[in-house]
Amino acid sequence: MFDKILIPLDGSKVGEAALPVVNKLIDKMKPGTQVEIFLIGVITLLRHWVVVGEASAPVSYTEDELKLIKERVADNLAQIAEQIKRPNVTVKTIVSAGSASDEILKAADDIKADLIAMSTHGRSGLRRLAFGSITDKVLHGSRIPVLMVRAAEGTKNE
Repeated sequence: MFDKILIPLDGSKVGEAALPVVNKLIDKMKPGTQVEIFLIGVITLLRHWVVVGEASAPVSYTEDELKLIKERVADNLAQIAEQIKRPNVTVKTIVSAGSASDEILKAADDIKADLIAMSTHGRSGLRRLAFGSITDKVLHGSRIPVLMVRAAEGTKNE
């Protein structure tokens, strides 16, 4: 079945939609089956915009700012890991920086995952074109199964 499951999380409630589905999947496995879950958080914005009057410019985060962002992502993943940990489930966390889809696919290869379970924000049409679709890029770039879970209608993207 699935021994190693990678779950990308973006810090939002919408992004956590795959967690209950993975829990149900694990509950249906043969008793005693050991499962490793890897939660990954990817920092994609490595710079921010500074606006002064009418002018604006992109500014890279300092090492201290990037360290603080990584700590916040790691803390969020650790909290979620505590919530889903069970006797037959080991939960590990990964924090990386770069293109979300590239980092997810790289992590799946590195850990030799059997499944990527991720939420989809359910955008379509122009919104999907404008924002891109990380899920779509992972789906088409993955060599392993990708379980896509659409967030429930009305879920707030906090």
